[in-house]
Amino acid sequence: MPPSIRKLTGRIGAVVEGVDLTAPPDPSTVTALRDALNEHKAIVFDDVRLDNAGQERVAGWFGEPTTAHPNVPAVDGTTNVLAVDSDTSKANEWHTDVTFVVNPPQLTTLRSIVTTPYGGETLVANAAAAYRDLPEPLRALADTLRVVHTNQYDYARPEATSAARAEYDRVFVSTPYEAEHPVVRVHPLTGERGLFIGGFAHRVVGLSGSESADLLRILQSYVTRPENILRWTWSPNQLLIFDNRITQHYGVDNYDDHPRRLNRVTIAGEVPVGVDGRRSEQLLGDASHYTSVLEAAA
Repeated sequence: MPPSIRKLTGRIGAVVEGVDLTAPPDPSTVTALRDALNEHKAIVFDDVRLDNAGQERVAGWFGEPTTAHPNVPAVDGTTNVLAVDSDTSKANEWHTDVTFVVNPPQLTTLRSIVTTPYGGETLVANAAAAYRDLPEPLRALADTLRVVHTNQYDYARPEATSAARAEYDRVFVSTPYEAEHPVVRVHPLTGERGLFIGGFAHRVVGLSGSESADLLRILQSYVTRPENILRWTWSPNQLLIFDNRITQHYGVDNYDDHPRRLNRVTIAGEVPVGVDGRRSEQLLGDASHYTSVLEAAA
């Protein structure tokens, strides 16, 4: 039987039922899940009962896993799993994963390990809907722009750092990376256009720092409109998968000092392409140890 897909909001998100994630992948099931991601941008599975190896295996249904992060070490005993742990980092800023490399991940998977008694939601925003919401003059301008993304602006940096968070900070920025991407990315499977910006976007090519900040703030405000957002409240043993090519996400820091941990596995992606057909470029840093380049859309 094909998976059951239940929409969570009008613009983003769906719950998937009827898929045994512990079984070998059936090609028709993987195709159905890919179609669901193309349509809904983010899909959620309940009661998954996966360990790290199981999460890596399921993520691998969609392509080749990246290593955990260009700078941050993997969870002990793994190569591909990154701990998103409140003890070391709180990613409470809108971002798309690892956009400071020339080919950011195509997909991100998050599995709940430790959940909070309240708060701690993950927000996921539909960047294609944001692009469609732009007034025509802004849309036409955005189509022409390029923007430099860098890891030297650490979205996860807390205002007051513990020793563990300060060390995470140091490791996160230890090797600098910069990549130039189109502000509007064309999705390789659907052809949709989406705003490809977020927390690592630093400066718009050809504009000053203040001009870049003002323009990015305007564009970002369309991404984070409430209508474009899935607000996911975590329970134990859940798996969230979202299309990193056409979404942004945000871990909400509203759970006081309660521990919170998600394990992340990402899948290698293509080099982004803009409306004009121009590809992204790596300006600084070599991330070949982190990810291969997906040459064909998958």
